[in-house]
Amino acid sequence: MAPTKTALKKWEKVREFALGLPGAAEEFPWGESVAKVNKKVFVFLGVADGSYPLGVTVKLKGEVAHAHALSSPGAEPAGYGLGKAGWVRVPLEEKGAPAAELLCDWVEESYRTIAPKKLIAELDSR
Repeated sequence: MAPTKTALKKWEKVREFALGLPGAAEEFPWGESVAKVNKKVFVFLGVADGSYPLGVTVKLKGEVAHAHALSSPGAEPAGYGLGKAGWVRVPLEEKGAPAAELLCDWVEESYRTIAPKKLIAELDSR
């Protein structure tokens, strides 16, 4: 099933935002798009070809953001034991899915959890 236009637009905005962060690079392990900083993933973007429901997976350390993300329709702790470390998968196809701006805030929080201090300082000076 092809992703909805709304979900795809959000996904594209989030991907563009993530890749615009200092030192960010896109890689495709497991055939999925991920954004990495310092060789570490800070957002799993999945695939946009419709083979799997569109969604983003971010690492949220802050209790408030973590709980907020989990309250999104269809959101769940990430699989493979990543949920225990604060990773949350947020689907974009669900009715009432978070706005792109909020998703970008979560991507930035995930980035700040993983990026080296030097790159966080560069982001803060923008």
